[in-house]
Order: sequence, then structure tokens, then C-alpha cells
Amino acid sequence: MKSAAQLERLEQVVDRAGIAERIEALLPVGVRPRQLRVRTLLLGMLLVACEGRPAHLSRVHGALLSLPEADRRRLGVLAERKSGPHELTYRQVERTFSLVAGALAKAEPDGEPCEALGEALDRLLEASVEACGEPETSSYAVDWTDLESFSCPPRKGDGSCADPEASWGHRRGDSPGERDEAFYGYYLQVVTAVAEERGPAVPELVRRIHLASCKADPPAALVPVLGRMAAAGIAIGDVLADSGYAHRVAETWALPVRRLGARLVQDLHPHDRGPKGTHMGAILAGGALYCPATPAALLELGPLARGASEAETAAHDAKAAELARHKLSPLTGYDADGYRRVGCPAARGKLRCPLRPDSMALDHARPEVISPPEHPPVCCSQRTITVPPSVNAKTAQKHDYPSAEHRSSYARRSAAERAYATVKDPATNDLSRGWCRLTGLVPVALLAASVFVARNLRVADAFAARQAEEERRAAAGLPPRRRKRRRKSADELIGAASAPP
Repeated sequence: MKSAAQLERLEQVVDRAGIAERIEALLPVGVRPRQLRVRTLLLGMLLVACEGRPAHLSRVHGALLSLPEADRRRLGVLAERKSGPHELTYRQVERTFSLVAGALAKAEPDGEPCEALGEALDRLLEASVEACGEPETSSYAVDWTDLESFSCPPRKGDGSCADPEASWGHRRGDSPGERDEAFYGYYLQVVTAVAEERGPAVPELVRRIHLASCKADPPAALVPVLGRMAAAGIAIGDVLADSGYAHRVAETWALPVRRLGARLVQDLHPHDRGPKGTHMGAILAGGALYCPATPAALLELGPLARGASEAETAAHDAKAAELARHKLSPLTGYDADGYRRVGCPAARGKLRCPLRPDSMALDHARPEVISPPEHPPVCCSQRTITVPPSVNAKTAQKHDYPSAEHRSSYARRSAAERAYATVKDPATNDLSRGWCRLTGLVPVALLAASVFVARNLRVADAFAARQAEEERRAAAGLPPRRRKRRRKSADELIGAASAPP
């Protein structure tokens, strides 16, 4: 039996979304009214997801039948006929779901969601966020992962299979001993709310998802999703993304995201690090412009290595701070066309340069240009220069790369990884192959959205419980609880194994 509170909460989510009535209007009207309405079907899908069960229609049918009799009659699961009470059958569940999938599918399916499906997913996820309490943040972490289809891959002969909308994709093996491999299915993307820089903690709710065939480029496909968020009045501040997004062509990711008013905080692909040309004599590196006399070793500075010691971290951050002294300082923000003005670092008092006599009066703690260019370029002969949006279009971001500020801000992106961890956990919802035995983009997308709705409710409840516990401890004069470290580093494990008895 389902709890009345849980059922009421899920009904609020479905009613807030308002998609049941919209989808119902798209379905054909038969001679005899359907016993199973779209609203009841969505409730059954959410009930199964909240129970952590696989997304099978037979389980949706069972979840609806297990409701109390009063709720079954209210929701139409138990209907009165001339011959007496009629209980919902599995065939009716299958029929209604197929009608919904057909109404939200494209006339010619191509592996990408149509506008109606995108709106349905947006409304359902946003309703779960509103039910949990909208997080006070405008920062979001984005990432994509693999979602394998239940269908067998196409045969070599005629290329036919049960899921023609899916396609071959590539997934990385990040676990020890796991190799990269190809899979047949879809790419799933999430937009997860994260805390602001130096802001209070917020529940990491998934606000949007996007599912499409692996043939579609994930970053380019996510831009319209972010655009719909902005059009709905949701402020988008920091957007945290890994190098898979940053390495894309600027016209398909970085430029349109910046036009939404977002500030990118992303890791750079190894091919995008280091000097990448000049603009009016200034060196392009790491998404910024630097003085032509910047030491080459500083321009080649990469991100801090994983597991670095405190001494290595301090040395790295000192080099990053010295590199920032050679950076051309922004004087204005981006205008409507993406242009802005930057100034010479010596003219701004960041370093000493003989070409700027006034800067030589600065204290010697600042770096000094020993060998200025014999023929000064434009960036040296002028105090300021104009930077068009085409310069560093792909790599420009909020913080200097790879400074300590960038590292601290980018660390928030792990929220997207945690979002996937919570829906790929065998103890709850496990989106591995077989969790859904239906094929096609629309059925998989609807069932995946129900899983993330259940995940949002679960995460919000856990966050509220932690906050209440922290308040109780503070009122009792106790220190905040610290999370215990579950894993040990490789050095600790090796040391423990080789320790004397």
C-alpha cells in the first residue's frame, strides 16, 4: 500500500506540471472513453520510480492496483460498468502509454525530441523543483552520460533493429580496470542546480534533462534547453561544464550560452591550453589575453595535478598569480554584440615595463619586463584595445585558467556527477540496460524524467533533514557534523599493505 502523503505529493507534481491535460488533448477520442487517463498514468510512473523499481509497464500497472480502494476509484483505476466494478488491465496501461508516446513523437522520428516532448520534460522537472522548494541559486552544472537501449544493435545485413532512433555512442571507463567502449543507445544530459560561489548550500536538484540519439552533438543539443530556461524567467548565472563542452565549436556552445547571460566555468581540453595565437600583439592563452613579454613557462601552466601536496598546490597557485599579473585587464563588460575593452597590465599597475615609464615607479614586488619588444605591437603602443567576440570565443570564461579561483569554482561541477550516481545506484533507481524494456526516444525520455522527479524529491528530503540536524546541533552548542571519508588514497592503501605487522 502506498502512503497517502506520498501519493498526494506526486499528484501535486503532476498537477503543477500541467502536462496531463495538454497530452490528453492530443490523444484520439474513441467511441468508449478510456478508463486510464494520462494523469493517472503519470502518477503510476512516478510511484514506480519512487519505489526504486525498474521502469516496466507491468510495474506501473501493479503500482496503481496496489492503491487503496478509495484512491483507485478516484483515479479511475477501478471503474463502475454495467456488469459491475472493472479493474484496470495491463492492456489498458499499454494502450494509453502507446498513445502518449505517439502524440509526443515526431512524424518522422530522427532521434531528437520534438518541441512537445521537450516542453513536457521541462514542465515535469520544473514541477518537481517547485514542489521541493526552488533553490536560491543561478548556477548550474551540466554533463552528459550514456543511456543504453534495451534493443540489440542493428544487424549488419539490413541494419534493422527494435530501436532505430538510437545509435552507436562512446562511453569512457573511469573505474579502475574499465576500458572505453562503444554502446548502442542515447546520450542523457542534466542541468543540476549548484550553490553559488561562497554561497550557502542548496539541494542539488536536476532542473532539466535532455535525451537524444548519440548522432546529435550533446553540447549543441543542450543550448535550446538552456534557452527555454531563460525564456521561462529562470536566471542563468554560472554554467559549469567539463572539457567535452569547452572543446566544441564556439558557435554551437560557448557563444550562444554567453548570449543567454551565462558565465562559463569550464575545464579546457589539452588541445586548447597554452598559447593559441595573438590579437593586436597580445598572446591568447587559457581564454585570456596576456602581455607579449609574458614568460613562456607561465603561459604553458596547466591545471593542478590530482592528489597534489600542499607544497605543490602553493607553488602552482603562486605561478598562476604571477601569470595573472601579465593579463590584460578587462575595463568594460561585454556589450550587446560581445565586444569589450581591455587594458595593458603595466598601465593598470600590475607589472613594471619600460614602455610605460609610470609603471617603473611601482614597487619591485611586481614582475618586471626585462626585454620589451623592439617594435611594440598595438597592445603595447595603446593603453586599451577592443576585443571582438571571435577572440578566445571558445575558451573565455569567468575566472583565469588555471587559477585557484577557477579550481574552487569548477569543483562545484561534481554535482552533475552526483546526479548520475543517484540514478545509477542499484539500491534505488538503476538506469542500466534493462531498467526500461521499451524502445524509442519518447518512452525512454518519459520514464527517465519520472526517475529524476523521484530523485529530486529524495534529494530534497535528505537535504532538509541535514539542515534540520545542523540547526539542532547549533542550538545545542554542538559543532557541525563532518562527513566521514569513505575511501582512502592509493598511497594510504599501499602504506597500509606494506606496514610491518
